[in-house]
Amino acid sequence: MSDAAVVARHCEELARAYDDYKKAWVDVAKPFLASLQPKDLPHVVVYPFGGGDLVSALTTFPDATEITTISLEPAGDVRPIERLGADRLARELAVHRAHLERLFEKAHSRTDNLDKESKTELPGEVLFALAALVVHGAEPLSLRYFRLRPDGAVSYVTREDLDAAAHKPRELHALFENVELRFRSVHAGAGAPVQVLRHIAYNLDDSHLKADGALLAHLSAKGKVVAMTKAASHLLWNEQFGLIRGWLLDHTDWMVSDSTGVPPRFAQPSGFVQETYGKFAGPAPFGLLNGRDANDLKQLFASQPQRDLPFRYGYPDKDGRAHLVITRRK
Repeated sequence: MSDAAVVARHCEELARAYDDYKKAWVDVAKPFLASLQPKDLPHVVVYPFGGGDLVSALTTFPDATEITTISLEPAGDVRPIERLGADRLARELAVHRAHLERLFEKAHSRTDNLDKESKTELPGEVLFALAALVVHGAEPLSLRYFRLRPDGAVSYVTREDLDAAAHKPRELHALFENVELRFRSVHAGAGAPVQVLRHIAYNLDDSHLKADGALLAHLSAKGKVVAMTKAASHLLWNEQFGLIRGWLLDHTDWMVSDSTGVPPRFAQPSGFVQETYGKFAGPAPFGLLNGRDANDLKQLFASQPQRDLPFRYGYPDKDGRAHLVITRRK
């Protein structure tokens, strides 16, 4: 089988998964989330712990001009596709196809799947992003790798950088950690605005952010943003993630999350109102849980009228039910 035939078969097998996911989740969640958003929100999105999930970001904020996802997983090098034989290419695509179908089934990216994606020959983060463009009817315009300077500015990887690191595996790997993908809608014609995804590989705990302030400098230069978090292992509940939580509270005008968003004990004293949707009897057992935030969130839901939620956004609650929290400035 030729390379072209392998790719054609891969696309054909994914076509039904794309269509089912769009009908079952995107077409339900997108208008619902749009109905909750004020018209004057920023068009810059920050999505911590959001690796491999451009598809949800575009469902939540379809008109975003710039989306930044941050997770431990590196973007990965796209060049190996040029040297994979047809048999190896077929096996690699089958692995990624299985992970994509799992993403579509769960409506969020599992950390263990993202870790496996990052260790394959083809770059999982990039493939997930390209799949999101298919789902949302967009076309890629350019893909570039970059590093962050100490002041947070973007510095693009050059051919000279690649040549200098060619025989230094660790340095070469580092050049492919962060990626910028520019794209636009295919339905709006050539005049459609260009949208930008930047995926940044970064450990968001306090010790790493203190050791290297480039990411916070980069994010702070964006001014006010909208944010989202889901299926984030409840890391924002933990004291080890106070810096990124504080950054969100300082710079976010409007945020949507499941139970893994900013807990009430931090959001409310910082001038935010939190509105609940769906049902929440307690968190599902994922990640860094604690009784205080679990009880606070449970009480938050109990204190408000029940608002219907016709889709799942990230984790279910401990009873398997969908829930969602809007965190907005007063």
